[in-house]
Amino acid sequence: MSSFSKWVFGLCILGILACGVVKCSVTFDRKALIINGQRRILISGSIHYPRSTPEMWEDLISKAKDGGLDVIETYVFWNVHEPSPGNVPLSLSLSLKNGYMLIFELGLTFAQSGISGLDCKAADFSLTMSCVDSGFPVWLKYVPGISFRTDNEPFKMAMKGFTEKIVDMMKAGDLYESQGGPIILSQIENEYGPQAKKLGNPGHRYMTWAAKMAVGLDTGVPWVMCKEDDAPDPVINSCNGFYCDAFTPNKPYKPAIWTEAWSGWFTEFGGPIYERPVKDLAFSVAKFIQNGGSFVNYYMYHGGTNFGRSAGGPFITTSYDYDAPLDEYGLIRQPKYGHLKELHKAVKLCEKALVSADPTVTSLGNLQQAHVYSSKSGDCAAFLSNYDTNSTAKVMFDNMHYILPPWSISILPDCKTVAFNTAKVEVQTSRLDMLPSNSKMSSWETYNEDLNSSGDGSSFSAVGLLEQINVTRDASDYLWYTTSVDVDSSESSLHGGELPTLLIQSAGHTLHVFVNGELCGSGYGTREKRRFTFRGEINLCAGSNRISLLSVAVGLPNGGGHFETYVTGVQPPIVLQGLDRGKLDLSSVKWTYKVGLKGETMKLVSPNSVASVDWAKASSLVAQKDHPLAWHKTYFDTPDGDEPLALDMSTMGKGELWVNGESLGRYWTEYAAGNCNGCSYAGVYKPPKCQIGCGKPTQRWYHLPRSWLKPKRNLLVLFEELGGDPKGITLVKRSVTTVCADVTEYHPKIHIFHQVCQLRNSFGNLRKLSARNMPCSDIIRHLKEGKQRCSVTVSNSNFVKDPCPNVFKRLSVEAICAPQK
Repeated sequence: MSSFSKWVFGLCILGILACGVVKCSVTFDRKALIINGQRRILISGSIHYPRSTPEMWEDLISKAKDGGLDVIETYVFWNVHEPSPGNVPLSLSLSLKNGYMLIFELGLTFAQSGISGLDCKAADFSLTMSCVDSGFPVWLKYVPGISFRTDNEPFKMAMKGFTEKIVDMMKAGDLYESQGGPIILSQIENEYGPQAKKLGNPGHRYMTWAAKMAVGLDTGVPWVMCKEDDAPDPVINSCNGFYCDAFTPNKPYKPAIWTEAWSGWFTEFGGPIYERPVKDLAFSVAKFIQNGGSFVNYYMYHGGTNFGRSAGGPFITTSYDYDAPLDEYGLIRQPKYGHLKELHKAVKLCEKALVSADPTVTSLGNLQQAHVYSSKSGDCAAFLSNYDTNSTAKVMFDNMHYILPPWSISILPDCKTVAFNTAKVEVQTSRLDMLPSNSKMSSWETYNEDLNSSGDGSSFSAVGLLEQINVTRDASDYLWYTTSVDVDSSESSLHGGELPTLLIQSAGHTLHVFVNGELCGSGYGTREKRRFTFRGEINLCAGSNRISLLSVAVGLPNGGGHFETYVTGVQPPIVLQGLDRGKLDLSSVKWTYKVGLKGETMKLVSPNSVASVDWAKASSLVAQKDHPLAWHKTYFDTPDGDEPLALDMSTMGKGELWVNGESLGRYWTEYAAGNCNGCSYAGVYKPPKCQIGCGKPTQRWYHLPRSWLKPKRNLLVLFEELGGDPKGITLVKRSVTTVCADVTEYHPKIHIFHQVCQLRNSFGNLRKLSARNMPCSDIIRHLKEGKQRCSVTVSNSNFVKDPCPNVFKRLSVEAICAPQK
């Protein structure tokens, strides 16, 4: 893995069972993709390379394979791979090939390649609900005459150039399945259908051009377009969403493909954490398969971390956990991971029948159905569905009785025996906690940001208010707007009168207002309402008064039509009210602009430059919540073990942090709103339905990859906008502390693995096993501390006698994991 280039893994990877390095054909019909002459039911999961480190990739892919995935999918990020026009690094080709070959080595061999798309939840200059996570580079906005994603020649020329370069690199690396490589699908554009309808004919012409351009690249594998109902042949249109069971392709000879089955939802600063019950996710996938779907991709399977300033869209958090089966740190999230793994096993047992026949649908009740697939060769698979959200149903199917919980589907691979029910979770549930590490921060030092730097050589002046991104070119989140106001010595506010009021319109997304070097207040918008008005009284003095506005962007525009034209930063009008001479409009006066912070210019985050300024020892100044715009630094040693690490930033306000020069991203301990009044899996899921974290910081912990650390003296630097107390920052370990499971007479055995506690060499053993409300002494006798695996079976022999004759029994088991002494 050390030879892999950082930030480079590959294109929209979907990996599966291999033809090895033998050339295989990939085609399709109405039933499924056809790999080397065989129809396949394929299960895929999204894992994005910029949201993890190269050192994590092998572990993530291995866990995905063990979880029953055939395919790994990742996106190509345009802004990563072409940072400046025409500049695609030569090392990219080798890096792409190495990334794909890793999938081969781990037995996941097919892949999907997606190019020239967008993702609002992912990368800067990206679009909501992506099929392809390929953030637009900022330079694209400044191409003369450009208009994004429409029948516009400058945009089409840039898009075609990048797409051709990436495809040529893939071909040079023999990465397409037609060349013996892993890529089985390519994708062009993403979720463009709604935008195309708004644009009318120009939108339709652009979509048709994109499809024709992609097919003309002759990759030897099919192309797909997600959420594009009129995708032209031979491009396959596909579905994205929480549910896709009602989706049908636009032609009867195309297969039903679900390119994004949303496992959860992204989070935004100031909002709650969204969770999606695995019972409902399994239900939606099973329903898609029972209705003829043949390809499902979980978005996300591993969400990861938006390192640096890569979080696409205003207010999107650094954490991109997405309630995925593999959490942000790459640990297995139970029961979501295990329950889906059982689903995948059951679906695979049905594969021959599913790809060989069409279903016969029979009513089993008012809200119950049976979908039966029977092939001529004798294969049979049945899906028994209960759509009632409140009541269990007892149904008769093929002269046998079956009990169906609410909002569930039972899968019968032989049309007789239930192999899986979406609402019956028979796997263990784990609890992931943040535990203190043995690493302590050294003494903190502080450097106060210069509030008077607007007059240096890097600043410039202009009349009126300029749009922020046009000035910064996204080189920094920060832009200073500075002007001056003259006040006569006779002004009444200087002699006990009412203070004047400053009103500022901003599309910032955060604004800090300073008058004569003193902070007067701050304001910020929300993801739903990004524009806001700052209103505050200000103290002026006789003579010239300097008004400085620090506008802060928290991600770039990411949705809607022509979002390259969206504005960020301070907007007119700016009005100063309450002066003796009346209202003063500052919108059209001379303003001085400076991009970024002095600390950024001095590269204070770099280990090579951190000593270039005089840092002050931490004092009472550091602990004051109202002390803004300060840089803080400390050193720490790497803690023992190999558990994932994070920084607890709960005592800080808002800013960005770096370790050894690497950016962990933006932090903002805004308290979350929302409705956290419980969650039922039954019924149609939407993100507001299941929320946690209300009243707590949206994001408290920030992922710190171990691969970024040295054994000793790691440099931590942060820039704090609002205040906060850095002495409260701690380094914690992400660990599985408790594993619970329910054992029933339907599934009488549970296995508790050593690995579920994220145990490796130096960490943990099974310390405790408890069986609630059932005799358990004989069971505990069979569990020896330190065993790699323990099995518990619900049986009369284990319980001495049946304590509750003729009563359905359930055993709850809890394993508590603790560090080794």
